[in-house]
Amino acid sequence: MSAMDLLAGIDVEDPYPLWQFLLAGPPQVAPDGSFALVTDLAQCAALLRHPAMSSDHRNSDHFTQVRAPQLTAHDLASIEKREVFLFRDPPVHTRLRRLVSKAFTPRRIELLQPFVEQRTDALLTAAAERGRLELVEDLAYPLPVAVISEMLGVPHEDHQTFAGWSAVLARALDSLMSEPTPEEVRENRVASDDFRAYFEDLAEQRRAVPRDDLMSALVAAEEEGDRLTMDELTSTALLLLVAGHETTVSLIGNAMLALLRVPGLLDRVRADPAVAEGVVEEVLRLDPPVQMTMRTALEDVELPGGVVKAGGTAVLLIAAAGRDEEAFPDALRFDPDRHDSRHLAFGGGIHFCLGAPLARLEGRVVVAELARRLVAPRLDELAYRENRVLRGPSRLVVGYDALLP
Repeated sequence: MSAMDLLAGIDVEDPYPLWQFLLAGPPQVAPDGSFALVTDLAQCAALLRHPAMSSDHRNSDHFTQVRAPQLTAHDLASIEKREVFLFRDPPVHTRLRRLVSKAFTPRRIELLQPFVEQRTDALLTAAAERGRLELVEDLAYPLPVAVISEMLGVPHEDHQTFAGWSAVLARALDSLMSEPTPEEVRENRVASDDFRAYFEDLAEQRRAVPRDDLMSALVAAEEEGDRLTMDELTSTALLLLVAGHETTVSLIGNAMLALLRVPGLLDRVRADPAVAEGVVEEVLRLDPPVQMTMRTALEDVELPGGVVKAGGTAVLLIAAAGRDEEAFPDALRFDPDRHDSRHLAFGGGIHFCLGAPLARLEGRVVVAELARRLVAPRLDELAYRENRVLRGPSRLVVGYDALLP
């Protein structure tokens, strides 16, 4: 099985029978060492921290032997300049993350809580006035894009444009594991170019007149005379948009499904909003927005079941690892009192998600508000996006007897 075979066989509506089957089976390593499929939590966590496992897909045999020969020198140079630091290795990753961390601080996240609460209230109030709640369109999509836009200092009137770019760029993550079509390549390039042009202009505005926003902080971030270049700055903004928006959309949608499907859960959160924190962690463990990630071996790496050769690829099934009985007793039971956040929904090692505190904040606020305001909610309609790597509902209609103020 290759990464492409794996993606082709995924049922986006319910991939979990496949993940359970793979988790219960033996380790899968190709005889030639070109590919491995890793499902258990301990091994996934170890590979996320392994110094010989690269996040840069350009180190893979597939890229060097299949993709690179199809690219021009200009294409290769453009990839080098524009690659986000999520897909870079040390020392480049170390430098970029250190600079970005100076702007993306816990204090900046903490100050966003009132804004998250206000926007959640406004969006749910607007839905109540319309007399219906399509959770994705009415709340899960507009809230995270409003939050990341507020952080970056993007005007409110541009939020919808952001959402469009984000959807296109998120779909492109599947292309890391499968061959994109020419139309997908073109669509992604247009969205990326438009996004970068917008942020180059915004960065210049903030350079001239700084404000109290993340873009101004990114422009000013410096260490020992080192600053982000314009390409690095726009790549970072792009990463924050896609990683901070699309994943949180899915987190909110999957949390709503848990409130609807887990007996007694909504009543528990309504009675004690603090339970929302445990709900978010269990959603991240059992139904994570990021279903899988990939690493490339820089040297031969031994795994249970075989060796991944240098240039070979290991696909880490994050969504399966969260259901590992060896790590989580009674793993399939949704338990907000579990108090075990060893799941890998935010990755691990040097690439652990900078935005994890923000996603958790948004999730807690939304779960508590949905439980408080929805009276006798029910699932009326559900459809999923076609994305395999970033999985979540595209439409989630919630019926109810009342949506309280």
